[in-house]
Amino acid sequence: MDFEIITASPAEIETECLVIGVGADAEFTPTADAIDAASNGYIRALIEAGDFSGKNGESQLLRALPGVSAKRVMLLGLGKAGERTLPKQQTLITNTASAITKLGVSSAVFALDCASSDDDDIYRDTRHLAIWSSAALYSYDATKSKKADPIKLEHIHILAQEEQVEVAEGALLDGVAIANGVSSARELGNLPGNICTPLYLAEHAQNLASEFESISVEVLDENQMTDLGMGALMAVGKGSAVPPRLIVLKYTGADASEKPHALVGKGITFDTGGISLKPGAEMDEMKFDMCGAASVLGTIEAIAEMALPINLVVLVAAAENMPSDRATKPGDVVTTLSGQTVEILNTDAEGRLVLCDALTYVERFEPQSVIDVATLTGACIIALGNQATGLMSNNQELADKILDAGQYAGDRAWQLPLWDEYQQQLDSNFADIANIGGRPAGTITAACFLSRFAKKFAWAHLDIAGVAWNSGKAKGATGRCVPLLCQYLLDIAEEKES
Repeated sequence: MDFEIITASPAEIETECLVIGVGADAEFTPTADAIDAASNGYIRALIEAGDFSGKNGESQLLRALPGVSAKRVMLLGLGKAGERTLPKQQTLITNTASAITKLGVSSAVFALDCASSDDDDIYRDTRHLAIWSSAALYSYDATKSKKADPIKLEHIHILAQEEQVEVAEGALLDGVAIANGVSSARELGNLPGNICTPLYLAEHAQNLASEFESISVEVLDENQMTDLGMGALMAVGKGSAVPPRLIVLKYTGADASEKPHALVGKGITFDTGGISLKPGAEMDEMKFDMCGAASVLGTIEAIAEMALPINLVVLVAAAENMPSDRATKPGDVVTTLSGQTVEILNTDAEGRLVLCDALTYVERFEPQSVIDVATLTGACIIALGNQATGLMSNNQELADKILDAGQYAGDRAWQLPLWDEYQQQLDSNFADIANIGGRPAGTITAACFLSRFAKKFAWAHLDIAGVAWNSGKAKGATGRCVPLLCQYLLDIAEEKES
């Protein structure tokens, strides 16, 4: 898909489909006004006749509109100005992109000035349009014998005013990069567990290093991790015939002496629960248990494409959690890289085990901040549903930056407490800490566990169990939290340059 910023008189644009927005109560955007004037009031006549109201999500396709060069004009209802939100805008864009593809056209022009709110943020709206329309056009066919028919829609042009072009073009570059990162994360998440193994994730990381000169990669194998003392990560992976890996990517966009920011992703490429075996129903979805890894890999790809002037370290703790005669047993005690011992009461609480060793390993990079991303707890789905990422942190300034980034990106998070009172639920009679804390506050106690390995840096934990994939008919990875993480790093880059 190619995106391009154009400037032109709306009525004179020659395209197969021109998309314009109309607000409720006959609130016309400048583009809608221009098209209405060129067509001798055609759109206003539609509204007066009751054929179009402008309510949010409403659409109507007009063909051969008099006085307008476009072959088709698609009217989109934007709703009332005070009720326009990013979630509504996202739905509007994705539905529109899908509808345009069904028309069988090869190109379209979006002219959605003021589509999201009254503040008219050209950069944000343009970037979101690129990300969300790309997401709508994504399809998975990697493991299908018959590949999907190529989408005829090859070009999307975005109409801007002359004075907006520079900002809009910058937004488009960022938007395309983030969209590519989201697509990569979705593709990794959607691959089956027999293909996307820890070794496959390592190969993917090496391919990124080959594609971008700014990225280097190191892959630690099972022998190296054993020698280092990563007893927790190794405990998860030892039940599988496929060995675990710790994948370390470094993006260098600033002076080498500048301390990096760090992302850590949970890469459980398939989770049976181990000896604490999961129920069989919907276990196929446990291929998505590596979506934390997918999101941080998608993020570093986007950051490299944007060439942000920062340094970034990305760690992927990759393993399969399988039952076998070699698998870790409930009640086993392991020694982590930090030296702390863990009683593994439930082998299905494995994500925190691979992450804790990765969080200790990241200390050597002296990071300015660390964010781990994981499909960690079903309790997070109970708490927040499928809308928001769960956020817990030992640093409120960092938490606030993440919350702001998620709000701006339309990839929202919600903060949960990380009070010391929850820590006692992890007490063990046989080790320094237990890997589960019982049913109450399961999301929080999982973060409490990780916090014990993150005391030397500003750290935040993102639980994406509720947002990483969709179930049912729309089953598939979402690519969250690539937009949130990219915005967080964009904010850091902007803050650094200001």
